Amino acid sequence: MINLDGSQWSTIYNVLSFGLVSMLATTVYTLVAQHRVLPKYRNALVLSSMVTFIAGYHYLRIFDSYSDATVEGGFNVMVDFNADSKAFNEGYRYVDWILTVPLLLVEVIAVLALAKEASRSLITRLVPASAAMIALGYPGEISTDDGTKVLWGVLSTIPFLYILYVLFVELGKSLDRQPEGVAATVGRLRLLLIATWGVYPIAYMMPLLGSDAMDPDAFVLRQVGYTIADVLAKCLFGLTIYKIARMKSLAEGMKDDH
Repeated sequence: MINLDGSQWSTIYNVLSFGLVSMLATTVYTLVAQHRVLPKYRNALVLSSMVTFIAGYHYLRIFDSYSDATVEGGFNVMVDFNADSKAFNEGYRYVDWILTVPLLLVEVIAVLALAKEASRSLITRLVPASAAMIALGYPGEISTDDGTKVLWGVLSTIPFLYILYVLFVELGKSLDRQPEGVAATVGRLRLLLIATWGVYPIAYMMPLLGSDAMDPDAFVLRQVGYTIADVLAKCLFGLTIYKIARMKSLAEGMKDDH
């Protein structure tokens, strides 16, 4: 049981609501904006819509779980599944990540419209690596033993470093052939991905750095940090994918319909 005061409880409630509506709004926008890019770039927007739709669904489940886990008559949140069947379930986040993180990487490849062989090569390396990164992190996330957390954290870092290598070295080789401004935007996109992904290992390591998992302030900080990182990594990322698709479409002769 985590004992929150009214302000702490409302902060989490509101930030989860913000995450949910951000995902839903971005899903609608990327779907209705497809006519503004050439057909060959629409798959990237479909993938973006899938990412935010999946995330929106899981934020709805997280939101409901948080509300259900709140004990009546106060702001105490059940977090132990052994104590109550309606405990707050953060497992939804890992289910979301294992689905959406690979799709985020495929979005980048789809919007660049690389040659089939190059696209296939990047996808077959990035998708398994991203799934492995999330899957390897989960046992450490749910463990209360520091040694176990360190072990799975190190194992999860290996595919993460490989993803960085592919994004910055292998993918970088394909950017010289992109229209003006696209390479710079993709560069910012990669930095956005790294910056937002950086929030997750910080939250993961908080118990190792002496932060009590049952501390209300740490619990609030973790929920706020995860949600903001998700909004940036999915919504802002998806809107940037749309921007790249739009830039490439205009560069290839599509008329501006402003």
